[in-house]
Amino acid sequence: MYKRILLKLSGESLMGSVSYGIDPQRLNEYALEIKSVVEMGVEVAVVIGGGNIYRGLQGVGKGMDRVQGDYMGMMATVINSMALQSELEKIGVPTAHLGGLAIDPICKKMSRRQAIEKLKKGKVVIISGGTGNPFFTTDTASALRAIEIEADVILKGTRVDGIYTADPEKDPTATKYDTLTFSEVYEKKLQIMDLTAFTLCRENNLAVLVFNMNEIGNLQKVLKGEMKGTLVKD
Repeated sequence: MYKRILLKLSGESLMGSVSYGIDPQRLNEYALEIKSVVEMGVEVAVVIGGGNIYRGLQGVGKGMDRVQGDYMGMMATVINSMALQSELEKIGVPTAHLGGLAIDPICKKMSRRQAIEKLKKGKVVIISGGTGNPFFTTDTASALRAIEIEADVILKGTRVDGIYTADPEKDPTATKYDTLTFSEVYEKKLQIMDLTAFTLCRENNLAVLVFNMNEIGNLQKVLKGEMKGTLVKD
C-alpha cells in the first residue's frame, strides 16, 4: 500500500450534477473518500483544478490576456481548495492549505518542508494555485508537488476506471490498459496529462495511477489493491 499519495482531482469533477460551480453532494462524497484513506494511515496531499469555475485558456479564446487568464484560473483552484478544506474539517479531518500563491489569511505559500511536516502529523495537505506561474497547468502542478513532497504515486481521479485505447464514453469497442510505460503513453499519444507534467513524472520515476474517483469506495479500493485502474510507470 502507498504510504504517501498526491490525489489529483479535476475542477469539472466537482460540478457533479450541476452545470457550473460546486455540487455539495459530490464535494461531500470526495471528502468522505479522502477521510476513509486517512483513517487507513495514508498521508494525503490534494491538488484540484479550477475548470468548473474558470479556465485560463477559455479566456484566451475570447481575447483575454494569457497571463491574466492563467492567474484567474489559479484563483479558481483556490476557491475549490477552500471548499474541500471546509468539507473535510466539517467531517473531522484535519487539513492544511498551502498555495502556489500566498493569500493571507487563506493559505500560506507552498513550502516543501511545511507540507511534509503537516503530512506526517496526519493532516490532509491541499495545495492550490497551481505552480504559482502562468503557462503551467494543474497537471504540471500535481507532478511538481508530488515530487516535492516525495509522494509514492500520483492518483489521478477521473470519470472512467483507467486509460483506454479510445474514449470509452464515446467508443464501446475501447479496451482498457492495466499498465503502461511512459514510452508507450508517448508513442500511443494517450492524453493522460500535458507533456510538461508527463516529463516531470518520467524524469523523477514517479508513477501515475488513473482510476474512477466518482464511484464511492474506489479510492480506498485502489490503495488496498482491490481496484486496478491503469498504472503508468517505467
